[in-house]
Amino acid sequence: MAASYFPKWRLRASMADGQGQVIAADERLPWPQTFAMGVQHVVAMFGSTVLAPLLMGFDPNLAIFMSGIGTLLFFVLVGGRVPSYLGSSFSFIGLVIAVSAYGGHGLNPNLGVALGGIIACGVLYALIGLLVMAIGTRWIETLMPPVVTGAVVAVIGLNLAPIAVKGVSGNNFDAWMALGTVLCVGGVAVFARGMLQRLLILVGLMLAYVIYALLTNGAGLGKPIDFGIVAQAAWFGIPHFSAPVFKADAMALLAPIAIILVAENLGHIKAVAAMTGQNLDKYMGRAFVGDGLATIVSGSVGGTGVTTYAENIGVMAVTKIYSTLVFVVAACLAIILGFSPKFGAVIQTIPGAVLGGVSIVVFGLIAVSGARIWVENKVDFSNNRNLIVAAVTLVLGAGDFTLKLGQFSLGGIGTATFGAIILHALLREKKS
Repeated sequence: MAASYFPKWRLRASMADGQGQVIAADERLPWPQTFAMGVQHVVAMFGSTVLAPLLMGFDPNLAIFMSGIGTLLFFVLVGGRVPSYLGSSFSFIGLVIAVSAYGGHGLNPNLGVALGGIIACGVLYALIGLLVMAIGTRWIETLMPPVVTGAVVAVIGLNLAPIAVKGVSGNNFDAWMALGTVLCVGGVAVFARGMLQRLLILVGLMLAYVIYALLTNGAGLGKPIDFGIVAQAAWFGIPHFSAPVFKADAMALLAPIAIILVAENLGHIKAVAAMTGQNLDKYMGRAFVGDGLATIVSGSVGGTGVTTYAENIGVMAVTKIYSTLVFVVAACLAIILGFSPKFGAVIQTIPGAVLGGVSIVVFGLIAVSGARIWVENKVDFSNNRNLIVAAVTLVLGAGDFTLKLGQFSLGGIGTATFGAIILHALLREKKS
């Protein structure tokens, strides 16, 4: 008898049945507990999904809304068999800022140009997914081994570092407040416990927000937060959609980000497979297509490019609950939040100094996560090929090395990504 496209989710009585109980992807908890877990996943993805659009000048309300739509689309494409949440991708930030010449404050005036590039990236990503469905993932692992993926991920954080620092260098108060925000996030990361520690970015941001309000609105030390926009915003309303503008140079610059997303998604699915004890390789191509289509749909209406979220994988690791229905609940909750302009207005009150401080931490964590890939995969740096690939990639990306071919220019992240792949292939030792 042929298996159905979607699993028949078996009901497990309770999370309290025993310590360390694992709820598999094709199982489910009672609906009240499933709802509670969905809320937890929304909280887990919230900080990053909101931060990325703010840094690019996108509407964070729409980003939340499209993260829900994208997660449901991914769920359908993988037949409800791969537990994952899709949120705003940080891989787009540097290049989106470059192609749109975004100044760092308010909505991005050249949003349409960036959206056209995001759609191009989604198309390439989906095509790679179709190729994986046809011939498997071995070629990706050969093309992008851990030394390459680790270097590329590290470069994303290093390339974005100047953006974060320049954003808080306007005046002395903002600079000190940014450092205070870094301490808030660091304090939560080190001294908090349990779920509070998992939400270090969100909790740290909220703590810094309160301190900023006390120092400015209370003590009059800096630019006060304007809460008027929150009072004026409606509780319910249609998200503000934007149309893409297709420019060849922007599309060519953003499309290669698909390579980074593939490496990211591959690692995430491998991690989930290791945690669940199930081989998910047969769903890899469908996962890439789902993520690619979600990015296309998001970019078509004004949202950010999306990717599978490590934050939510972390929640699964802690709770041992992998039921894919939990992510359907989380996606529906995100869509509901997207219909609240008041929720979006609250996000817009986040001070630039606090956002800059959080950016310093987030971009640093991205850079370090690249090194973590090297450590976890035991990359051998006594091998000169690995040493050269990593060294050259880091400097190309951190220095924002740009190559121009006529009207087309390839920025630091793109140059570093292609450079790492090509350099690794060229320096491959011949087998004796």
